[in-house]
Amino acid sequence: MAYSAIIKLPFSTLGVTTQNDMLQMIEFLSDDISAVPAKDGISREVVSQLEAYCQGKNFSFDLPLTAAKTDFQQHVREALVSIPAGETLSYAELANQLGSGARAVAMACRHNPLPVVVPCHRIVAKNSMGGYAGATSGKPVEIKRWLLEHEYRSES
Repeated sequence: MAYSAIIKLPFSTLGVTTQNDMLQMIEFLSDDISAVPAKDGISREVVSQLEAYCQGKNFSFDLPLTAAKTDFQQHVREALVSIPAGETLSYAELANQLGSGARAVAMACRHNPLPVVVPCHRIVAKNSMGGYAGATSGKPVEIKRWLLEHEYRSES
């Protein structure tokens, strides 16, 4: 895939894809992949905001995002971005807010093409942190832990 930028951050290397002046996708990449400078204005803004997020203190993303693929995914996205940094909801709590089921919310989070910016990491299991990006262990869960701890530290 041709990325608009590849950025190395404390928690992972990210591939950023933009199209038509909108953020289209963020992918977690192997940490042995080299950074690639942003190719256009929107990519530079995405990189700048991701770096600012990693610096902490009350950062909110303000980026033009491509539309979600389904109405339900759009509703989940809107709910996710309304959760303040440093706070979490369970899958069941978010499902109740949306009049849906926890599994449907989990699937929408799993297929979120804009992790970090659309903070699906703020959705946790009822009695644990839960999985991330479809994984229940390994690097994705380490990323989720880093993101949650970073936001908690930044907000306290």
